[in-house]
Amino acid sequence: MKTYNYSEFKHLEEKDSLYKKLLMHSPDLIFHFYLDLTGNMIFPFLSKSVISHFELSQHEKHETAYRVLKSRIHLDDFQAFLTSVQVAKRTLQPWKHEFRVVLPEKGLRWYQGFATVESDDDGTVGFYGKITDVTLYKEQESKLKLSEERFQFALQASSEGIWDLDVKTNKVFYSSQSMKMLEFGEHDRTDSINLWDDRVHPEDKERYLTDIQLHIDNLTPYYENAQRVRTQSGEYKWILSRGKIIQRDAFNNPLRIIGTHTDISIQKQKEEDMIKTMGIIGKQNSRLLNFAHIVSHNLRSHSSNIEMLLNIIDDESDQAFIDESFKHLKTSSKALTQTIAHLKELVEIQSELSHKKENLNLNSFLGKTLDILGEEIKSNKVIIKNKLKKSETILFNPAYLESILLNFTSNAIRYAHPDRTPVISYSFKSNNNQKVLEIQDNGLGINLEKHGEKLFGMYKTFHKHKDSRGIGLFITKNQIEAMGGTVDVQSIVGEGTTFKIYFNEQ
Repeated sequence: MKTYNYSEFKHLEEKDSLYKKLLMHSPDLIFHFYLDLTGNMIFPFLSKSVISHFELSQHEKHETAYRVLKSRIHLDDFQAFLTSVQVAKRTLQPWKHEFRVVLPEKGLRWYQGFATVESDDDGTVGFYGKITDVTLYKEQESKLKLSEERFQFALQASSEGIWDLDVKTNKVFYSSQSMKMLEFGEHDRTDSINLWDDRVHPEDKERYLTDIQLHIDNLTPYYENAQRVRTQSGEYKWILSRGKIIQRDAFNNPLRIIGTHTDISIQKQKEEDMIKTMGIIGKQNSRLLNFAHIVSHNLRSHSSNIEMLLNIIDDESDQAFIDESFKHLKTSSKALTQTIAHLKELVEIQSELSHKKENLNLNSFLGKTLDILGEEIKSNKVIIKNKLKKSETILFNPAYLESILLNFTSNAIRYAHPDRTPVISYSFKSNNNQKVLEIQDNGLGINLEKHGEKLFGMYKTFHKHKDSRGIGLFITKNQIEAMGGTVDVQSIVGEGTTFKIYFNEQ
């Protein structure tokens, strides 16, 4: 009998280790460090990508965090780095800091660090986040700055168009290069200023005219503006216009402005492509982080339940009670297997950058949730009121639905009012293309006036419960919104809370 229990427990450890490895081998530079009461900085977790990226040797892995950081962070940036950590520790505000490091092989690199900061009951302050290599961005920023510093206003440039405005007549001389940009042919032309102004994109027109006026009013040393200009073929090109007043009258009114036109369409296209790429990368990183939280949060619920049942079996002498506990253990084991299957499917869904929906029986999924939490429900004497029809279905992702029901139900049990029997009620309404699930409890309640804006934030807790992590509601809200739905909450302190989940069936 003991051999069977050990095997089950070993299987659970292996599954838990698998998902820890997934996080450990993530390409993102993920870290966790904390400052203890003496101010020492300790790194309990670094993903392998951090270790390899910062070229840490086997010897350095066992050095103190302070010495390792000092050996890598640029001497001129080290004190500012420490100061930023201390400020975040004192204020418990999210940590964000840019700094340079000097690596043995890669040399000088720029990094940007992001972390959520939270304080534990024992006074230690933890930082949970990731590091991003922004060297390329910094190099581009430096090059752009250098280019601007070197910029000297000049008219002679074969690759640029030249324009010369007579302010009194509003006539402009356009060089052949400027005309070529508008597909008018390669020849100089003197025409009304409207030849150009009327072709400026409506969305850019106000800024274009404002920038000119700022220079005319002597508020800027020169005029510079990037605008979309319509060509003869009807297509728009991005043109960078620069100009400077070279002649004013006795009353300081401008008489003549000269400048250049530069076609920057290719540059703008590259910028747009880069923005789109960064958006995709950001979404992928967000999905990966969300998945990591799902794994750690959901599997912890299963593992805690199984561990509790095993402890009961070890300590119990009543064979009938042991047999009943084994039934619960089998149910929990089956539920764990289903969760892992759903998580595997979720990995496949995320790799396709889509969220798969299925027609799911809501009552059936609620039944599984209540089975998983059966021992907690029994030990806490929770009254369950299931008002769902057996035929109710929703179009949703199965892994997300399981996680949502598990989070809301376990929270209702965890934050039950100590002076009355816990009651959790489930009801469902359907209107046109929107379906609404209500989960109501009579627990401690939440002060929405105080905590409403940060209720669904990551690592946010609102009751001093030893098992509070501040992850469940964050995960739940993200899962609901990923499926096109929304979540609403109504709560009265001391009376209870009602969550309404609006499913999008379109």
